[in-house]
Amino acid sequence: MRNRAWGGGLRCLVVGMLLAAGATQAGQKQVGGVHMPESLSLKGRTVELAHMELHKQLFFKVYVWSLYMEDRPRSTHEAIASNSVKRLHFRFLRNISRDQLVDSFRDGLQHNKDLRQGPLADHLSIMLASLRDVQKGEDLVITYTPDVGLEVGGEASGGVFIPGKSFADALFSVWLDSHPIFPR
Repeated sequence: MRNRAWGGGLRCLVVGMLLAAGATQAGQKQVGGVHMPESLSLKGRTVELAHMELHKQLFFKVYVWSLYMEDRPRSTHEAIASNSVKRLHFRFLRNISRDQLVDSFRDGLQHNKDLRQGPLADHLSIMLASLRDVQKGEDLVITYTPDVGLEVGGEASGGVFIPGKSFADALFSVWLDSHPIFPR
């Protein structure tokens, strides 16, 4: 009798733990073992997860990136032109050196001619200078706030703010052109 009571109690405990674990996953999306909330409150506004994707190099999982948008665009052009809160969030799945991170961003962002010279190139240099070595599980978070500018943070950056919309537009343009998520 005592064993049956203990067994029933144990089953209830296990079921309760499973339900609690499921509840913590509600409202989240999972890709590559990374859980991200389906919506966030940023700067007093709600942004929703528009896309989440695992990036691999050869057969190594490198990071999962997520795009959060305040407005649901129908095209890359709409996503870039929109003067709404936007966020690119990178969760790293392996250690990355600062040099590797800087080289990767520089190579990708150099596809935009405006980022190769002039004021936007200066902003790119400021952003790249803020990057740090990344440990597995750390984040790089890039957030554009309308009428304010672009904030770069997370453990992968020392933190930097770049005023205005033009650099944010160039950065999101290159990213969304290289990682198409909208119909063309």
